[in-house]
This record gives sequence, structure tokens and C-alpha cells, in this order.
Amino acid sequence: MAIVGSMRQEEIWNTETAQNYDTPGVGMFAPEVLGPVVDRLAELAGDGRALEFAVGTGRVAVPLAERGVPVTGIELSRPMVEQLRTKADEATIPVVIGDMATATAPGEYALVYLVYNTISNLLTQADQVACFRNAARHLTPGGRFVIELWVPELRKLPPGQEAVVWHQEPGYIGLDTYDLLRQHVVSHHLRFDESGQARLFRSPHRYIWPAELDLMGRLAGFELESRHADWIGTEFTAESRSHVSVYRMPPGRTSSR
Repeated sequence: MAIVGSMRQEEIWNTETAQNYDTPGVGMFAPEVLGPVVDRLAELAGDGRALEFAVGTGRVAVPLAERGVPVTGIELSRPMVEQLRTKADEATIPVVIGDMATATAPGEYALVYLVYNTISNLLTQADQVACFRNAARHLTPGGRFVIELWVPELRKLPPGQEAVVWHQEPGYIGLDTYDLLRQHVVSHHLRFDESGQARLFRSPHRYIWPAELDLMGRLAGFELESRHADWIGTEFTAESRSHVSVYRMPPGRTSSR
């Protein structure tokens, strides 16, 4: 696994992180955030099976399975899967332990999906291309690969400046530090308790421009079917901070493996 700032993905997504990952009812677990994700994925899966790359603690997989969509997951972090198992057993949501760029799950799927910027956890372009190809080899002809990803906010970064604050609220500051040469960014999440003590969580990423993402899809045999700014279908524009992109494997075409 590639390293940025001496941080390995296996070390980041450890037991402590897994136990503190879920925030029921708020943040990315808020109904108004999670509901549209599950609605759209259920629509795209139809009567078929779904595979989630980096299934984590089951934020999306659990409610999607409750909607009647058979869901399987691939996940690198055993502690995250252990947290998932407090909500759903192996029979309900089977999970393969492994890297989403290379691990394979049994069977074929109508839908493979990657949410909440997770493809950027793969820290090289080669691994990100391999992730597309891995999605393609799991899909039936006509199947879809869905990616939710943020748009790099480099316009906020003046010449000579290497960091930008992207969010702040009482008790929390989020900032990113950039390595423009390698398209690497480290997200720093600082949380302050009532005594003023700070707790830091960092995660490394390789950011991807939408056009580069589309080329990765073409290399794996996909066609871009749609791109919106969010899960409810808002138009994607130059001002959009994120996107939901749906790639389709054309009927009759198999992946380039």
C-alpha cells in the first residue's frame, strides 16, 4: 500500500477509528444525507445484486440491504468490518477482506458503488485505474459503477500556499494540505472538547479531476452515463464541490482486464 506522510491505510482505519466512525442521525448518517444515497442506489440496482467497495461499517450497505437489495462488501479494515457486524451478520451482508483495487467477491453484480470520496484513498493513479477494472470484472453487461467524489478545490489555494481550511464550526476545523506535483492531499480533522483539548484525525488521498476519472472509466470499458452534483440529480456545474458519476458497462461488452 502506498504511503503519504508515513500514513498507511491499514493504520488509519484502526479499532479506535472504527469505534468512533458512526454518528447515528447526524453528519453523513443524517437521514437527509443518507436517504437520497440509498434511494438512488436502490433505483440503479433494480432487481440485481450490489457490491460496495470499501463497505466500512455499513453506513450505506445496511439501509440498502433493508430496502431488499442483496449487498456484498469488500473492505480492507477488519476493525471496520467488526463494527459492521454489530448491525448485520455475514449472511445478511457478506464481506471480503481485501483491497478494493484487487479483491474479488463471488458472483456477478448489476451495481458496484464507491461512496464518500473513497476512491481517493487509493494513493496512485495505477491503483485507481485498477479499481475501475476491478469494478468492471464484477459487473454483468449493462451493469453500472457509481462513484461519489469531491472536486479538488485548488482555486482556493493561492500560489505558495500549501493548505486550505475547507470547513469550520464550533468545536471543529477541517483543513487540507496539498502536494500538487503528485495530486496528493492530506485531510486534517481537528476536534476540540469543552476543555479546549484538540484531537486530530488525518487521512491521505489522491485527488482526481472529473476528466481524469472519465479516462479511467474508458480504460476499463465503461461509458459515462450521467454526472450530477449530488444524489438527488442537481446539475453539475463548474461551481459544484462534488459529483455523483454513473459509469455503465455497455451491453455485450466485457471489461478490459
